Amino acid sequence: MKKNFLPFRCYVPVLVLAVCWLGCPACSDEAVEPEPSVPQPETTYPDAYQDKERTQPYPKTSNELIVNPAPFLVPQAMKTGERLQYALSRTEDFEDAEISEPQDGCMYNLHRALDAGTWYWRFRSTDAEGAGPGAWSETYAFEVKSETPVFITPPFEDFLENAPRVHPRLYCFLNPYIHEARQNVTSHPEYRQLTARASIALEADYGAMNLYADAETLRQHATWLYHAYYLTQDERYADKLVELLDAMLALPPTDAQLFTDNFTTSALTLAHAAVYDLLYGRLTATQRSGAEELMMRALRHSYQEQCGVEENHIFDNHFWQQNMRILTQAAFLLYDKAEYADEALPILKYYYELWTARAPASGFNRDGIWHNGTGYFPANVKTLAYMPALFSYVARFDFLQHPWYRNAGRALAYTNPPDSKSTGFGDNSENGDAPNRLTAAFADYLARETGDAYAGWYAGECQSLVRQDYELRLYRMCSNRTYESALPEDAAKMVWYSDAGEVSMHSHLGDAGNDLALSFRSSTFGSGSHTTASQNAFNLLFKGHDVYRSTGYYQAFADAHNLMSYRHTRAHNTILVNGIGQPYSTEGYGSIVRALGGNHISYALGDASHAYCGISDDPMWVNYFAQAGITQTPDNGFGETPLTRYRRHVLMLHPRTVLIYDELEASEPVRWDWLLHSPVRFDINEAEQVLSTADEADGFYAVTQLFGSSEMDITQTDQFAVPPATGGAEYPNQWHLTASTDNQPATRYLTLIQVCEAGESPYIIRRDGDTFTWGDWTVEACLNASGSPRLVVRHRTEPVVFSYGEESPVIDGVPYLRQEASSSLLYDETDGEYQVMEMTDRAPIATRKGF
Repeated sequence: MKKNFLPFRCYVPVLVLAVCWLGCPACSDEAVEPEPSVPQPETTYPDAYQDKERTQPYPKTSNELIVNPAPFLVPQAMKTGERLQYALSRTEDFEDAEISEPQDGCMYNLHRALDAGTWYWRFRSTDAEGAGPGAWSETYAFEVKSETPVFITPPFEDFLENAPRVHPRLYCFLNPYIHEARQNVTSHPEYRQLTARASIALEADYGAMNLYADAETLRQHATWLYHAYYLTQDERYADKLVELLDAMLALPPTDAQLFTDNFTTSALTLAHAAVYDLLYGRLTATQRSGAEELMMRALRHSYQEQCGVEENHIFDNHFWQQNMRILTQAAFLLYDKAEYADEALPILKYYYELWTARAPASGFNRDGIWHNGTGYFPANVKTLAYMPALFSYVARFDFLQHPWYRNAGRALAYTNPPDSKSTGFGDNSENGDAPNRLTAAFADYLARETGDAYAGWYAGECQSLVRQDYELRLYRMCSNRTYESALPEDAAKMVWYSDAGEVSMHSHLGDAGNDLALSFRSSTFGSGSHTTASQNAFNLLFKGHDVYRSTGYYQAFADAHNLMSYRHTRAHNTILVNGIGQPYSTEGYGSIVRALGGNHISYALGDASHAYCGISDDPMWVNYFAQAGITQTPDNGFGETPLTRYRRHVLMLHPRTVLIYDELEASEPVRWDWLLHSPVRFDINEAEQVLSTADEADGFYAVTQLFGSSEMDITQTDQFAVPPATGGAEYPNQWHLTASTDNQPATRYLTLIQVCEAGESPYIIRRDGDTFTWGDWTVEACLNASGSPRLVVRHRTEPVVFSYGEESPVIDGVPYLRQEASSSLLYDETDGEYQVMEMTDRAPIATRKGF
């Protein structure tokens, strides 16, 4: 173990906007007095960092670019003609302007990198032919930084030039491998699963079936039969596909049936497209034209609804999960057909450009984590794999080089580890004791395509799950590629997903039976969609099982239980203000503004000061509240609050201790409710404010000690505000603990959590004023709400120091001069060397208008 501790400053970036000094600036015992601190300006909080529906053009000076080049996005309301034309220049007078051809939709991709520096752009509307242009918009400036990741996709013309003109083409990216795959198909370990799925479809009687009552069944049958015939060339599967098509053509769906919901539209489109593509040469002209007309009905209807909308919507779940992929496939089948090319080709171009502009994860997320919650990630896997596979093969460019894909393997490993429940947040994330088979299949796909070590380890640990997946089975049976399955030796104990707003901490990643895992969320994406009102909330797991976790059951997207006891802030390990939580909107946001990690301490700071900002005024949620018969009133936990400050410091003191330090302030006295949730009952020692839970089945227990600046009233209940609609043993009651501090304008909490194996004894925490000692750790925390916040953590035998506050700490016997007042500073071992990392708040990336 080498310590690097030199008497000079060496500036090295650590994480984002952190500065690392590989030594102290002082080489004597007496530190030089620092210059007087400049008063820190008050934090300015915008209404939102993301718009659900874009209201201002992007990019602007206040928008830090996610990738270079950035897409140009224009709110739909600012498009007054049929098309839009864009001008780009290095000068504000546009003397050297590059002017685009008129574009459909409300987006424009350059498909080339921009030099670092300031750029200017504007737009104007035109008619459908690109004539009659209107006046130019105001000018928007933005900055390209040299460190912005470069990701340059080919123009659509390159894709079109290389696109196949023969059938089948939906899986043209498998063409190099299909001959060998067919030769070896019967010996493949998934052959039986392949034919078993297809046999289910073989036994279906489509003539007796209520054909459009369940469009998803038709999609599945078409998929299973397509895969089986494509690989085996067994004519039984082809004949059954023709039977399915004939049944649908004999009774074409009405508009009411085809467009009853968007999943039905895409499912029926796929059922026709699969037969049309695979058996194009043997179908009659009548069969082909019938399938073509159904696909065009779906494309016309959907494109009219989507063009201009999807590029400006923060994230349309169903569209990105399934609909875009299938509609792209339909357009890909029809773009070269004389009767439909004029309509289908612009639609295909729109989806290609939309993927470039807003994929793979909203377009504003490079982290590899799913910003919309781990529970709904599997629903997106097939699209996340298929679209880059198709586009990469045809356009001859690796779409998996996008930063999100390059980080996705690691994100899977940290947020949804093998042999563990998911650590993440959002709808459905609490379900299952192991990863979903689609999640495992996606790791396998990444490992095969990119060689990513985390993905390879993950897939290797989940091989049985991988083989259960049928959606990517055709790809696996054709892709005869191997990969390493060892966890990287340099795997960090903490990962910060700065775009999405989460942090993952693990004591022993790769050893599920000994791993303490903590996830912490505070996101500029806010709450709503499949996310929950859980800013500054944490989940804690040991051995892959819940210790403390968000509660409630995801039985419906927005029934009364969901709105009041699942999505609501009261269901999460965070706080309430006067009993009020966070709204369901992008305005109810938080942000993780700091994160530092070493071998002994992992640290993150979340700021949810703006999250408690009123009711949910999104029309979608207003409608759902009305349907559930719930009013958004303070009695129900909704409304305005006088909260002005909610900063939560979360530290994992490896291997088995978690420390949380909360700073809470309001403009008037309020009741603070500090929340903690458990699957089992709490044993409460209220006199000493000690909370214990035991998981007897999995052989561990947790002891939590809570300290505050004011008296606390601790209560617990196993009742929900609104119980789940479906009860029974599958949905047991859960335990909800509240520590309340009443009538205080400000308060502080210090929480120490020890997780122990059965038979172990927790350390006794000894307090002397604001100093707390147990085992090898000592913590100094200012709990006086009128004093300057301060948190210092030291280890007895290792020279580890964490310091937050205004004072300059002593590190390894030498005074260290803090560079910024109230910074967070960590001296810890990383990569075998001790180093100092100091950080102030990182400004969140804004994708909406400036502030």
